[in-house]
Amino acid sequence: MSLNSFGSGSGSGRKRDGRVSSAALSRHKLKMSLKRGGPPPAPSSGTAVMTTSLDSVQQKIPTVVSSGYDSEKTQGGRNNASIGQPKFIRSDMADVPVQQAAGSTLPLVITRKKGGGDSDDGNYNPFEHRKVEHPTSDLETFVHLLKGSLGSGILAMPMAFSHAGLWFGLVATFAVGTLCTYCVHVLVKCAHILCRRRKIPMMGFADVAEQAFLDGPPALNRWSRFIRFMVNTFLVLDLLGCCCIYLVFVATNVEQVVSVYLETVLSVRVWIMIVTVPLIFMCLVRNLKFLTPFSMIANILMFVGIVITFIYMFTDLPAPSERPGLVAVSEWPLFFGTVIFALEGIGVVMSLENDMRNPTHFIGCPSVLNFGMGLVIALYTLVGFFGFLKYGPDTEASITLNLPVEDKLAQSVKLMIAIAIFFTFTLQFYVPVSILWKGLEHKIRPERQNISEYGLRVALVVLCGGIAVALPNLGPFISLIGAVCLSTLGMIVPATIELAVYHEDPGYGRFNWRLWKNSGLILFGVVGFVAGTYVSIIEFHAEFSGGH
Repeated sequence: MSLNSFGSGSGSGRKRDGRVSSAALSRHKLKMSLKRGGPPPAPSSGTAVMTTSLDSVQQKIPTVVSSGYDSEKTQGGRNNASIGQPKFIRSDMADVPVQQAAGSTLPLVITRKKGGGDSDDGNYNPFEHRKVEHPTSDLETFVHLLKGSLGSGILAMPMAFSHAGLWFGLVATFAVGTLCTYCVHVLVKCAHILCRRRKIPMMGFADVAEQAFLDGPPALNRWSRFIRFMVNTFLVLDLLGCCCIYLVFVATNVEQVVSVYLETVLSVRVWIMIVTVPLIFMCLVRNLKFLTPFSMIANILMFVGIVITFIYMFTDLPAPSERPGLVAVSEWPLFFGTVIFALEGIGVVMSLENDMRNPTHFIGCPSVLNFGMGLVIALYTLVGFFGFLKYGPDTEASITLNLPVEDKLAQSVKLMIAIAIFFTFTLQFYVPVSILWKGLEHKIRPERQNISEYGLRVALVVLCGGIAVALPNLGPFISLIGAVCLSTLGMIVPATIELAVYHEDPGYGRFNWRLWKNSGLILFGVVGFVAGTYVSIIEFHAEFSGGH
């Protein structure tokens, strides 16, 4: 009895073994048939039973996705693992579908619709997958870079030299300009590496920062959303700060001209409020197409005004020995903050590079960036050196304020540049509004979105006007924006991005030179941040206490 039972059990066991091997064979035939592109073989009854059984079991067992670490171990390296790892889960890479600007730069380039097909090839070339409606040539990008960098910051360079000395300012301006240009190189190069690694056609500044943290050490992964938020926050603060500076600049120049012809002299604060009113209505325009003519007028007026300003500067120049070659170290933070504000255009470079027909020509040697920034640095140094040489200790926060008040030509220069900056306000204002509105739009009911966006625009213009009224001294204001926002965006963030991108592959190089180099950049940015902020606050305190 027991033997029969045992035999019966063995027979059923052999039957099950045969059934399993038959199912395995059927699955193998199915795979081979699918690889050859033919129709799958007809399942046998045993296979059907086994398939049904397996399906029912799989429905009860949840699918377990292996971690990125396991995948890297099996595929052998970060680059191979990154091809299949959906670490970057955002489908929309464009935070703001418009141009981005920083510091004294003008927003001039519109980022086109982004996209591109993916490729299974390991040698993914992101530039071949970019779909740009109207790609720009190298020459066009060069012109855009010049137009975007030659903003109101150039007019503050003589004041910057007054806080450094004639000869130290000359050397330090070249050094800071070279450093800012190098940090742009680092940012764009890391963006190219991440685009290839993650098969993304193009990225903005915040995209690069977020993806770098996702690709970096595990400790940085959790901070990826924070670094994106921080970059966008500093961009918004920087650009709104520039708008405040523009308001002070326009009001100060208009006040100087009008006070010659009016018996009742209005203060700069009153003129700021007067200028703010028409800007509220102009900033309600949501389409950049309608602002393009104002941009053209602003560029022409700015160019003519700067040319006439050069004529005044080169008239009756004193000897260089009459100006101090080096000033006290305590004044250097104001110099560095102002120069960084004037030269730093890192917020616009990713938009420029994304729109290029040949993006590889943007960085390298020679490159569009090197030629463009070389010319910008030369012009800024020229204005700063000869402006301080001309006016010495009487140098104002904007060189236009040093021009003779009674001279009709000088008055026309002040009005031309004031009108140019007035029109530039609406363009500069467009970017922070777009960043903020994109973060708020999904939280508001569709029927209330229009009125809410208009309310946001009005509130931001009024906020800028209120800050400008409270802080009408241009010098410390410019230095504060440069120290706080652009030290972070222009030096600390690019250095941190490179450390994250190069962490595992290809590494930090011999003797960890990339680690030491980027640590130095971060330290320099932090010192500039702290020192510039401290000195600017001291200047503001003196302003409010009446000691300035």
